[in-house]
Amino acid sequence: MKKFLRYLGLGLLSTFFTATPGLGAERISFFYPPFGEFYLSVDSLETFAKEGKIDQDFSFYASRATPQQLAQLRDLLQQRFNVTPTLVSQVTYSPVGEQVMEQLGELLLTESRKNGFYAIRASLILAAADQNGLTVVNLLRKFPSNTIRVNFTQGLSIVDDLSQLLKKKDEVFASLQKEAIAEAANSTIDFSKQPDLRSPGKFHWQKKTFELNDVSRDRRLPVDVYLPEARSQSQPEAPFPLVVISHGLASDRSSFVYLAEHLASYGFAVAVLEHPGSNAKRFQEYFAGLAGPPEPAEFINRPLDIKYLLDELQRLEKSDPTLQGKLNFQQVGAIGQSFGGYTVLTLAGANINFNQLRQDCNPNYSSFNLSLFLQCEASKLPIKNYDLKDDRIKAIIAINPIDSLILGQGEVSQIKIPVMLVAGSQDIFAPPVFEQIRPFTWLSDPNKYLALIENATHFSAIAEATSENGALPVPRALLGPDSAAVYSYLKALSVAFLETHLLNRPEYRSYLQPSYAIFISKEPLNLSLLQSLSADQFNQIWKGSIPQSVKPSNLQPTPTPGHL
Repeated sequence: MKKFLRYLGLGLLSTFFTATPGLGAERISFFYPPFGEFYLSVDSLETFAKEGKIDQDFSFYASRATPQQLAQLRDLLQQRFNVTPTLVSQVTYSPVGEQVMEQLGELLLTESRKNGFYAIRASLILAAADQNGLTVVNLLRKFPSNTIRVNFTQGLSIVDDLSQLLKKKDEVFASLQKEAIAEAANSTIDFSKQPDLRSPGKFHWQKKTFELNDVSRDRRLPVDVYLPEARSQSQPEAPFPLVVISHGLASDRSSFVYLAEHLASYGFAVAVLEHPGSNAKRFQEYFAGLAGPPEPAEFINRPLDIKYLLDELQRLEKSDPTLQGKLNFQQVGAIGQSFGGYTVLTLAGANINFNQLRQDCNPNYSSFNLSLFLQCEASKLPIKNYDLKDDRIKAIIAINPIDSLILGQGEVSQIKIPVMLVAGSQDIFAPPVFEQIRPFTWLSDPNKYLALIENATHFSAIAEATSENGALPVPRALLGPDSAAVYSYLKALSVAFLETHLLNRPEYRSYLQPSYAIFISKEPLNLSLLQSLSADQFNQIWKGSIPQSVKPSNLQPTPTPGHL
């Protein structure tokens, strides 16, 4: 039950993150056949939260928990979520928010045993407006029913399913880590004597900011371009290979400054843009009630933003003295994270799979893959063959991408350029097994890589939000361990990948081996790198029956249809 409470508290309530007198719940009812119905008064929970005292009513439940679990429960009960009623209203009235409320309402029922959808939404808004703020206890106090009925049977089923899923996920990660270690054992390279790709390169660079305006789509695109400067005869002269970086949902172009600067120091020109329909500014306006939620059209507009950016840079390269002759449009790479990961996959040749969206998206679907709420928004788009591919892009890196449903096997397999996918084991928003590991088996180009980062979350690759960069802050509990190691991995792997597959420099290929990942790996964010994984091998791992003698290098990709 502890895992479920943590998932619910951090996963769902952090989504709302990021208490007027009246009718409120006086007790919580747990109906658990065949044992009957059990009750817990809200007063008992409030006393425990405020004073740490366990009264007679609560003692029945407290005696079945460990001291650590009780401490965690009290922390959750005391936690005040600093949100405005406008923010809660915006989120819970959005299409995605309503789906979440609907599913949560199957667990928390009204006194008449109806779905608690409207009651939960009302109590969230009322609690956020109250002077005591949004807390669990205040949420209960604002619930418009004397009794909250917990669908305990379904709750236990969810806990069991989630526990099994997490166990399987850990087994998959552990198995793939073992395979990477086994492959690395055959390496004879001493990386301590090789150049350290985690350290800055030898190029100086300058940053130039542009404000592009795509009038045809009414899209203003702020863009930072990092331009290398050759300072010695040993360094290559312009034009420099170009890399475009696409940020994730509710983020901005500050999120990957560390990576842009690093690549520029190695002689790559880097263009980092903002997607105005899904960046941090749009979400700030949305949460303040000044704008609507991101539109499904963002699935189209994002790749079109990149195509427009490349078009404009080609135009400016002929007229702007600061860019003239400095950009090589025959050598273009793209990097994206989360929604940006989807963006670069479409630019590489995967298109929206409307047949799959129609088949698998419905109002009643239930999933522990939170990214499906976003992916299914694309089903509202007009159905047609959107031209999202850009042939100028020759290699991509997708970090925590979302792709399993909106693209699926049929479209991911259409990508014919080198790809690196990056996954974090503790990513609850784009779960690694569904969104990166299994999709990796669908890739048909032989130059593909899967980087696995143990204990990394969905936010580990993103530069932490500050008051200066204006990005939306992420709750500390969702950030995971210190991200410095993850930054260093992405710096090194991106240089090695782009030097190898964008510039055709084979001397960097050795850095794309499992042995190099192990060499730079640091606990607790252990890094593994795989160069191949077949669908058959993945399915064997998922079923827990893979022979120990089978290695990824011995198998060819043989994708299988369907979903996990």
